[in-house]
Amino acid sequence: MKKIIRNKMYIGGTILLLAASAAFADDATNNLTLGGDRPVSHDQPEFYRANELSFDGFGTAALGKYTLDHVSGDRVRHNVRFGAGAGVNYFFTRFFGIGLDAFSENTTGPFIDSAEANLILRVPLGQSRFAPYVFAGGGHTFDSVKASFGQAGAGMECRITPHVGVFIDGRAVVPDRTRYYGVARLGMRLAF
Repeated sequence: MKKIIRNKMYIGGTILLLAASAAFADDATNNLTLGGDRPVSHDQPEFYRANELSFDGFGTAALGKYTLDHVSGDRVRHNVRFGAGAGVNYFFTRFFGIGLDAFSENTTGPFIDSAEANLILRVPLGQSRFAPYVFAGGGHTFDSVKASFGQAGAGMECRITPHVGVFIDGRAVVPDRTRYYGVARLGMRLAF
């Protein structure tokens, strides 16, 4: 009787070991590494793709140099400038892309207050919905002070579906004629 039980345990253990090995081998073919480019499992969608075109709609909040250097709740409340904008991005690979944005903060001057172009590096976190990114570029302001500028920033995107996401980012803007300032964006992205 003990011999039969031992044989059944041996067979059961062998089956369990084979099942675990098969599961591990299946996981090894899935995209579990940071930003890996291996094939994706059929039951898990790919959220960030190469040759991806996306359109952004976003709100902005800008703060000037003095407020950034002397941050307080009262200064932020009284000095923040809100705006709205739109953009388009194209990713040549899952990681590298370019983006064009334009936004306006007031209705008294030109319709577009600022236009910019950026190089973007994003790092999709495996097959999760999240992708942190950094960007740098430049542009031109058309508002009361016309100036060219350079900028750099970072952000995070979260895809709700493979084609719809939300993002938040911030950037430091260094104009050639005025003091630096910061801009934060919160928006929605449609990717195709």
